[in-house]
Amino acid sequence: MIKKLTKHGNSYALVIDRGIMDLLNINEKSALYVTTDGRKLIVSPAGEKNPIKGKKSFEEAVQLSLKRYGKVYKKLAN
Repeated sequence: MIKKLTKHGNSYALVIDRGIMDLLNINEKSALYVTTDGRKLIVSPAGEKNPIKGKKSFEEAVQLSLKRYGKVYKKLAN
């Protein structure tokens, strides 16, 4: 997904789609931890001990995606 920044006063904002918010279990009142590795912007819920969960959370996201969109993936593969 490619996003563009939106002008917000003297700053710029990144709009987070509802699907991503649902996946991260956050809402408009959630505190977010924002960091960078020097090349990437990393945004995660602030309540996590380690904001970069890694392999386990990726596998969970894949499983959720397969559960929700498995039929669509099969149609696209054919």
